[in-house]
Amino acid sequence: MTTLAPGFADPPLAAQAAFRRLLDAMARPGTVLSLEAPPAPPPLAPAAGAIALTLCDADTAIWLDPALRTPEVIAWLRFHTGCRVVQAAEEAAFAFAAQATAMPLDRLSTGSDEFPDRSATAVFQVARLGAGTPLRLTGPGIETTTTLRVEGLPPGFIEWRRRNHTAYPRGVDVVLVAATSIAALPRSTAVTVG
Repeated sequence: MTTLAPGFADPPLAAQAAFRRLLDAMARPGTVLSLEAPPAPPPLAPAAGAIALTLCDADTAIWLDPALRTPEVIAWLRFHTGCRVVQAAEEAAFAFAAQATAMPLDRLSTGSDEFPDRSATAVFQVARLGAGTPLRLTGPGIETTTTLRVEGLPPGFIEWRRRNHTAYPRGVDVVLVAATSIAALPRSTAVTVG
């Protein structure tokens, strides 16, 4: 039997702290924040693991990309959160990808006009936050514009974001992860290169 990596040392307090950081990231799109995170089984980034520990439970359906579908990652997520791992991305409330190019963005649920809150959240790992392609962000939580630099975005991401933003209030929220750093791109945020 494989030994599971630990989750949060103090689950209630750590989950509350992580939840506040996630809310802050969503309220200030493009702001890079650090997230205190326990070690997660590779290739799951510590911040992605902390997001799962904070937001997922036994009622949560999650999708994992092929790189994350290891027995160690699945056992860790199931043990610490009780979540269900689904094969179809369309069924997932949260989708996690260790390789940004593997995220099936067009297959994730965007909710409906009546229930936009039933959309998915995409959590994908990138090579780096604070370096790479400059993204120009506008929208709620941003006074005029802000720039977020990201290294490792998947091809076609900007065009997908344009379509996703146009569908507002429906749409997929995105959390970018690099090691223990996160940056959020809520569906209400317009994203262009530059």
